[in-house]
Amino acid sequence: MIVKSIKFVKNKIVSNKKGDIIKFINKNSKNFSKFGEIYFSEVKINKTKGWNIHYKNQCILAVPFGKIIFSFFNPKSKIKKIKKITINKKNNYSIIVPPGIWFSFKSLSKLSVVTNVLNNIHDSKEIGKSNIINGIKIK
Repeated sequence: MIVKSIKFVKNKIVSNKKGDIIKFINKNSKNFSKFGEIYFSEVKINKTKGWNIHYKNQCILAVPFGKIIFSFFNPKSKIKKIKKITINKKNNYSIIVPPGIWFSFKSLSKLSVVTNVLNNIHDSKEIGKSNIINGIKIK
């Protein structure tokens, strides 16, 4: 188990000889509550973005391109460990991160893209940022 409150949903991949189609989310998805905004974050090889925490927003994360290692930390958990999972086309999941979970992501490919669907519009007052979580520093 990564972090008990985080959910993983396998994305459906439709094969196409011109290029595959990755089904990510629709308005009827059981983990989709409402739409606030969506953004795409490019990450260069061996670069890490994060640590971020949303105090109110749920994030639905996916990797449509490249290979990303996500790190998660639940500050309310009795076990103070950072949990990791790698997502790419072969291991293609959407990650539903509830409010209150710290996370970061690092590209293991020359260039990767992380998609984030928020259930509200981004508000800098509801997000926390740090470069050190549980003794691990982000460069």
